[in-house]
Amino acid sequence: MKQKILLATTLNWPSTARLAGAFAVLGAVVEAVALRSHVLHASRYPKHVHRYSPVAPHASFMRAILAAEPTRVIPCDDRALAILLALPRFELLLRNSLGPLESYAVLSARQASIAAARQEAIAAPLTLRVADLLHLPEAIGRVGLPCVLKSDASWGGDGVKLVATLAQAEEAFVRLQGPPQRLRSVARAVLRKDLHFLVEALKPRAAFVNVQALVPGRPATSVFAARDGRVLASLHMDVLDTDGATGPARRMRHIEDASMEDAARKLAARFRLNGLIGLDFVRNEKGVPHLVEINPRAAQICHLALGPDLPAALIGAEPRPAVTELKEIALFPQLIADARPGAAVYEDIPWDDPGLLRAVAGPALPEAEPLDDIREFSSPAGAPPIYRRAVSGR
Repeated sequence: MKQKILLATTLNWPSTARLAGAFAVLGAVVEAVALRSHVLHASRYPKHVHRYSPVAPHASFMRAILAAEPTRVIPCDDRALAILLALPRFELLLRNSLGPLESYAVLSARQASIAAARQEAIAAPLTLRVADLLHLPEAIGRVGLPCVLKSDASWGGDGVKLVATLAQAEEAFVRLQGPPQRLRSVARAVLRKDLHFLVEALKPRAAFVNVQALVPGRPATSVFAARDGRVLASLHMDVLDTDGATGPARRMRHIEDASMEDAARKLAARFRLNGLIGLDFVRNEKGVPHLVEINPRAAQICHLALGPDLPAALIGAEPRPAVTELKEIALFPQLIADARPGAAVYEDIPWDDPGLLRAVAGPALPEAEPLDDIREFSSPAGAPPIYRRAVSGR
């Protein structure tokens, strides 16, 4: 019996479409719930994309689940995870997809999740939740300066501020805690064409803010697939370049790291996790990775087959061939703005999904145009995947 996967997302991240392709190639039936503007609509892989409305998020997800009847639902961003957790009607599906739902009260809170990791003897910086501005100096005194302020329920670097002085910390705290000014939220809704900001303007809410000790060093990341608290497959990467100081990675290097693997296994077991999980680290000057964040949802590299194949492990399928033997990976779509990285770097471009490629890259990758003429792409349901090297000859 084929697995039926429902990908749930509230953001227009192309990584969700890449994950759809990975599961479809492995033989799963893939549907998604996403914004009308999401690039998933251009992808050849989803059987159906259900409409998600920021004005009615819970109803949107409920309708999609009832229509798709999935065996597994996979959240692809933090807001999607929060919406799913607020749907107790589907508790059995959610437990099969995510693990014990009570675990997510801890996993969704930065201070509590890092405290749990420290209890498991995982190297992680002291992280404290700050109730209000009056308690900020005490927290700063405990973690030291410089430090990092992070708000719960934030992603993509938007809720992270590096501060070097108490004055900077106070300013950042006020901004992160909110609630945001209504005029600013309306402006962001217009500029970003995102109705979530309009909802935020109508129903503003304050956020919890945390102070985290700064670990100087280079970022690293892990993603893993888990079932019943056991890690089935994992990928560990050093981040070589990011899109801005706190934005997504642009280039990564595939590595083996016993400490990162140990962290993944301990956290999977502690919370009895199911699904796809991401961990963010900072590697200090001695090379020791320190866990700085747990992301209990699919991350941007979960689709990659690099020997370990997370989607295959999750659904019990035969792993796909590794897409490359190279260790350094340039990630799509961030790589579009970069100079071509050279033969020693694998460019993770979705050559097998020309609709997605055209929707995201447009004229920035003119070599994508001939893909429309390849016969296999006209009937994706029965066509084998066409990998980049077979299409481009590079």
